[in-house]
Amino acid sequence: MTDYEKLCAELKALTDGVPHRIANLANASALIYNSLEDLNWAGFYFMEGGRLVLGPFQGKPACIEIPVGRGVCGAAAQEGKTQLVPDVHLFPGHIACDSASNSEIVVPLRVDGEIVGVLDIDSPWPGRFTEEDQTGLEAVAEIIAQMLTRC
Repeated sequence: MTDYEKLCAELKALTDGVPHRIANLANASALIYNSLEDLNWAGFYFMEGGRLVLGPFQGKPACIEIPVGRGVCGAAAQEGKTQLVPDVHLFPGHIACDSASNSEIVVPLRVDGEIVGVLDIDSPWPGRFTEEDQTGLEAVAEIIAQMLTRC
């Protein structure tokens, strides 16, 4: 079980007062990847020209562009709500960037009410993510969004 309160405190300590967006996102993805068990990918996609474009991450190489509305990341960006998917193979339009991924959670990132990107986390284990993870990762996403407004 992940201690999201501790994860949020560590993330704030890493990013508070640091005016470097890419460095903060790289550290955030490393912190998430190393704090949560049974992951094979943790990172970010950001809106650019109406598409999601790969940002800092930990894990295997990933898809570079994802159309809004396509796959789990695109659905999160389009709908503006967290997508908690126990089995990605049953998700309509799933994009298999890594065939080893079996479950996924994607949290939209909002700055001034606008979706600017998503936090994307994958696991090789079906059903890996819970409502507790959703609540915790939404808190993490809020810290990241606050950091984005400062950078």
